[in-house]
Formats: sequence, structure tokens, C-alpha cells
Amino acid sequence: MGGSILVISGPSGSGKSSLLHRLLELGDDLYFSISTTTRMARKDEVAGVNYHYITKDMFEKDIKDGAFLEWAKVHDNYYGTSLKPILKALKDKKIVIFDIDVQGHRIVREKFGRLTTSVFITTSDKATLQKRLYARGADEPEVIERRLGNAVTEMTCMHDYDYLLINDDLETTLKDLLCIATLSRHKTSCLDVESFISAWANVE
Repeated sequence: MGGSILVISGPSGSGKSSLLHRLLELGDDLYFSISTTTRMARKDEVAGVNYHYITKDMFEKDIKDGAFLEWAKVHDNYYGTSLKPILKALKDKKIVIFDIDVQGHRIVREKFGRLTTSVFITTSDKATLQKRLYARGADEPEVIERRLGNAVTEMTCMHDYDYLLINDDLETTLKDLLCIATLSRHKTSCLDVESFISAWANVE
């Protein structure tokens, strides 16, 4: 099977990071595309694992140099995805996993089209999301309220995604996400179908 792309999006606080951490432990054919950002690292984050952290000036230079597959400004900070390692992972027949926002999803799908499978992850309701954001203790109240406002906007983009997962139980959602990741590389749109048919029929 060839390489494929799995895009994961959803509001801040929906549990994407926890799910991805667990998912990446389950297979060596998974490649996580580590985003670059200008925001400060949270207390439980590690540079080069969660994000590549750079200055605003450095990020804007990389934009001019065309180094990003996609980039966006979210919550007053830049986020972007470097292109070169993604192309290598696809060549190596990996499942390339993106944790990006709805803007990034549109760009990835436009760039890679048929290789892309996308999943929108959220909570069962806004109140649950709000509770998680405050319990996390990572942001000031005004930042949390801004994230909740952005979440309402992000939810309206749900119809652009292939799958919806309600993350009210981590283990159940993880199983569903693993199934989607596995099946993403079996889509006929990700395969060289004509070559397969020719080989199957032993046609020269």
C-alpha cells in the first residue's frame, strides 16, 4: 500500500493531543507532522515533540521562502507545516498525520486531494469543552473565552471533513481513530490501481 494523509482537527480542548500521543504508540508506519509555531510552549510541552517553537521573525522569513505546506494565524500566533519531511514520509509509504486547524485542512486537501482523509474531533457539547479548558489550567480566562468563541466557528466547518468523532471517552475514540487511520491507506484513490490490476492479471 502507498502513503496516505490523515488530517485531525477540532476545537482546543477536544482531546486531540492525548489521542495522537496514544495513536502514535500503536504503529511504526505512522508519521506525525510536527507543526511550527510562534506561541510559547505550555508547561507540559517539549520542543521538537509537540511543536517546533520559533520567533515571529523567523516564521515570517520561512513564509517568504516557501518552506510551509500550509500556515495560518490562530489566537494571535502563527502555526505552520514544513513541506519537505512530509514528501519524504509519503515516499516511504507512511501514514502522515496532521494536527491542524480548519484553514490548514483546506490547504492540505487542495494540495494532496485524493491522498487525504480527514477527521473532526470535538466534545458532545460546548459546556464540556469549556470545563476541559478551565480544568487544563494552561490559559488565562480571556484566552479560554476566545478559544470557545473560535470553537463555535470551527464547528461550522465540520461538513468539510470525512469523519466526526465525539471524544467523550478516550479509549473508544482512540479505537475509532485507529480504524480510520488504517483504512485511509486502503482507499483506491491512494493506490496506483492500474499497476495493481496489471500485476494481478500478470499483464506485461
